[in-house]
Amino acid sequence: MSHLTWREELRARGYRVTPQRQLVLEAVRELEHATPDAICTEVQKTAAGLNLSTVYRTLDVLEKVGLITHTHLGAGAPSYHLAEEADHLHVVCRECGEVTDTALELADPLVERLRRDLGFEADARHLTVVGQCSRCRAAAAGQEADAGAERGTETA
Repeated sequence: MSHLTWREELRARGYRVTPQRQLVLEAVRELEHATPDAICTEVQKTAAGLNLSTVYRTLDVLEKVGLITHTHLGAGAPSYHLAEEADHLHVVCRECGEVTDTALELADPLVERLRRDLGFEADARHLTVVGQCSRCRAAAAGQEADAGAERGTETA
């Protein structure tokens, strides 16, 4: 997205282009999957006087305009990223917290089933799947094998 495009979009929706909005948008672009706290910390590197409530208000405006979107990656504050980069699912490891983006098409069978069975039109871009990543699964399997060896038994 060019600066001209986001500026025009704000103006077309009746919003002013402000330095705060530019800084918050740039922080969202830079950080990816960023919480409001992380965005505020990033923005304060340039604009020390900008506070968290201003960041929240700015995020709200940028989302209403369609420049950014949010998702919930688990408990706590939402995470924001550019709307143009929102066509993916989020997979979050409950052990290490790693966030992985994966193809939105993986949710197509679920979305279709919800539409067919319930008449519900799902937006899978907000879908977060929580589980255990391959590294944490391998580490857990290694710990189980070590524990079995200490007891003199094998684990399957």
